[in-house]
Amino acid sequence: MFEYCADPSQLSGLSWLSCYLTTGTHFRFYWSFATVLMLLAVTAPVALAFGFGGAMAARSPFLPVSLIGRGYIAAVRGVPDIVYFLFFVIALDQGIEWAKHLFVCDDLGQPVWNGTEFNVCAAAKVPLASSAAIWHSAYAFALAVFTFALVFGAFAANVLYGAMQAVPRAQLETAEAYGMTPRQVFRRVLVPQMWVYALPGLSNLWLILIKATPLLFLLGIQDIVYWARELGSAKTSGNNPYPHGDWRVFYFLGLLVFYLAFTRLSEVVLAGLTQRLSHGQATLGGEQLRKAGA
Repeated sequence: MFEYCADPSQLSGLSWLSCYLTTGTHFRFYWSFATVLMLLAVTAPVALAFGFGGAMAARSPFLPVSLIGRGYIAAVRGVPDIVYFLFFVIALDQGIEWAKHLFVCDDLGQPVWNGTEFNVCAAAKVPLASSAAIWHSAYAFALAVFTFALVFGAFAANVLYGAMQAVPRAQLETAEAYGMTPRQVFRRVLVPQMWVYALPGLSNLWLILIKATPLLFLLGIQDIVYWARELGSAKTSGNNPYPHGDWRVFYFLGLLVFYLAFTRLSEVVLAGLTQRLSHGQATLGGEQLRKAGA
């Protein structure tokens, strides 16, 4: 990046360090932090949508729909997350390619699964082998978002279902007595009231989601954990212009600081949101705010 970085072997001290930290590989490492933040920004609302749908299904008076919602919550919550991240992504990827195989491949007589091998024609690959690298990265990221949303959506569904059940029944009956339809009661009374009960659980879920982002490494995405391990590993002086020993402890220490700082920022924001939602609510937090203002 700098002119004096042309010959790293002639550098030392801060000059060597400044050149080392501005290599192309390090910029990919820095960009991977944006990948993690982007994953959180996209996954959180998608997981919340999954959770809301699951909670709605679980409390449905129609038994088949209720069983689907409860089954989704129980199935995901009862299986270790790593199983979904290792198995579900592969199954989803193969399912997409198999569905595409049915429409774009000519020789449908050949079995797709041959023992443990999964083979489709080249035109059914997603993305295509000839596609640009950015599409391969985008596809892997989309699979990661869907998997994260599926897993954490089940936990969110359980939290939201409990929050809906916590809303005092008297408030819903009063709204019905005023002539509101079931949809109006749900939209105007139940949903606004439930958030104050759901926020503590959703806050914990958000913090768990932050800590789960290193699982991107298992999905083949070059995230901050991948680059920390790659850059921190010992480098010989062969073809590497910046040889060094095993520096992984320093890189992972940097990740520790990043996650702690981001977690602390999240706690401050969530505390402010909780205080705002507690105003006027008949909860312990709302009662504390009322007494403080009295």
